[in-house]
Amino acid sequence: MNSLQSSTTLHNGVKMPWFGLGVYKVPEGEVALESVKMAIKAGYRSIDTAALYENEESVGKAIKESGVSREELFITTKVWNSDQRNDSVEEAFETSLRKLGLDYVDLYLIHWPVKEKYKDTWKVLEKLYKEKRVRAIGVSNFNIHHLEDLMSVAEIKPMVNQVELHPLHAQPELRSYCKQQQIQIEAWAPLGQGRLLDHPVLQEIASAHHKSIAQVILRWDIQNEIVTIPKSIRESRIKENANIFDFTLSESDIEKINALNENLRFGADPDNFNF
Repeated sequence: MNSLQSSTTLHNGVKMPWFGLGVYKVPEGEVALESVKMAIKAGYRSIDTAALYENEESVGKAIKESGVSREELFITTKVWNSDQRNDSVEEAFETSLRKLGLDYVDLYLIHWPVKEKYKDTWKVLEKLYKEKRVRAIGVSNFNIHHLEDLMSVAEIKPMVNQVELHPLHAQPELRSYCKQQQIQIEAWAPLGQGRLLDHPVLQEIASAHHKSIAQVILRWDIQNEIVTIPKSIRESRIKENANIFDFTLSESDIEKINALNENLRFGADPDNFNF
């Protein structure tokens, strides 16, 4: 984990960068196009989008214009809930692929555990994986009981579980379970949607390392073997977020950050959502 290109190896042997760019709520068009291009130019190799974000076309265009070969990039997208409910998962995948302008994606995720649907959806993802149209498959926002239920029928175990994860919602039990199951945990909203950027404990640690609070949180992710995908549309912040490979948090720092956990969600609850 010594550079922006450092990667973890998923249980099927595919390498996934520890660090990437998230593009949730980044508007389609020039903003999404330029932010992805800036990130790739800064050394990012992982981009995380979703059908819901409605910016797959801009992400695809940025990939083409980046000058970096497709094989060097790790592109994630996700199937949205309405396509699970309508049994149109494969069609949704085709639409995402067309918008991205790609022949394959590196990681395809079930975006939320839609009741009575996610097991059927998983069967479609397994099919896409067997057809080598995706290099890895996984889930997002799955709690332990969702994972256990899914794996009771799965032929292929999920490779990734992307969840809300930050120092105020550290998910230690889920992280431990996923590690036991060889499912790579990935954090969305790693900075708590900006709500952690003035936390006094984090500020104290950041000052000691001459780093920003964001950098300390993202370093905490990496040292805890959590794949992380902070979002930004500003070049300076995109570069700053990635500048976390020249320092190390001490065990004492890690313990202080771990102690901040309040099981506090800022996003929806996977056991109680209505979208």
